[in-house]
Amino acid sequence: MKSETVITILGAGVVGTAMAIDLAKENYQIQIVDISEHNFAKLNTFNNITTITSDLSNVLNINTAIAESDLVINALPGFLGYNACKTIIESKINFVDIAFFPEDPTNLKNLALSNQVIGVVDAGVAPGLSNILVSSTAQQLDQIESVKIYVGGLPKLETLPEDSIFQYRAVFSPIDVIEEYVRPARLVENGELVSKQALTEPEDLEFDKIGTLQAFNTDGLRTLIDSIKATNMSEKTLRYPGHLDKVKLLREIGYFSSEPLIIGKHQITPVDLTAKLLLPLWKLQKTEEDFTVMRIIVEGESKGQSKIFHYELYDEYDSKTETTSMARTTGYTATSVAEAILNGKFTKVGLSAPEELGKDQNIVKFITERLAARSVRWQTFN
Repeated sequence: MKSETVITILGAGVVGTAMAIDLAKENYQIQIVDISEHNFAKLNTFNNITTITSDLSNVLNINTAIAESDLVINALPGFLGYNACKTIIESKINFVDIAFFPEDPTNLKNLALSNQVIGVVDAGVAPGLSNILVSSTAQQLDQIESVKIYVGGLPKLETLPEDSIFQYRAVFSPIDVIEEYVRPARLVENGELVSKQALTEPEDLEFDKIGTLQAFNTDGLRTLIDSIKATNMSEKTLRYPGHLDKVKLLREIGYFSSEPLIIGKHQITPVDLTAKLLLPLWKLQKTEEDFTVMRIIVEGESKGQSKIFHYELYDEYDSKTETTSMARTTGYTATSVAEAILNGKFTKVGLSAPEELGKDQNIVKFITERLAARSVRWQTFN
């Protein structure tokens, strides 16, 4: 029974909190673990949510926290994500991951198989939902010519102060956003894997309800590079025009560098200092609202006919529950994947990317309907 099923969520940021509340409403027993008690403020009214204060940079603490779990959701910052996943696998517990760690998740495949664990990595909105939709579309095509993914989580401009420098808010760790701006972007061009500097090849796009947004290369394809055979494939991050120039300037000066500097008698890592400085500037304030926008265009051929599939997702901050759109779209995708595992809909042992779920139309239908019940919907054009 659901009431006897224990789900442990590692990390009680805005996404971890949203997932805890979502699953608690489904009558699961939830444990949520974080180093900061402050992050538990919204969870105290739920009888089936237990909060645990613990430093999860220590794998021994992870082992203790997940010991009685039926499933674990890893919502830690990226720099802690890989070791957390490794620890979960070694504990022989099924899991869902949204840490988006920089390490290659396929390095954990053999470990997951040997421990007979069902695990899905990158199970957020993008990567995550984007992978599922691309994979589902791929099943309908004999040949894929092009995959283009554009995605961004942004504040509503009308809710920002006029002097907002970056016209941006991060609903997760600023250090993870900076990582997107630094890590080389991998794309597929003419059937070959290529690497380009992040923040390159900007293009302006128009969106209903929003207006003009600027897209640029980031390393978001991840597992799609190997799982989807396309002639050309890219993912670009969306920001308001002007943001790109500002963060490029910070990067070129060296503020995103991870190389320590000696200043007087102190050693300082520029990126850590930058993240601290940007945190108050990028924090979504109580009077501000965000939205998530994603556009996916897949072109290919089926039975000799050219086909174009076009998906448009737009989601907004939920003022009734005070839940950010990024927490909704990322968190509810992850909880949908978690329920697919717990309900026996997804049973593949080993480490899987979200596109594995996209191969099964019954699972795609389940996730689509579950997200729609939470008002996360997309339009389909083809």
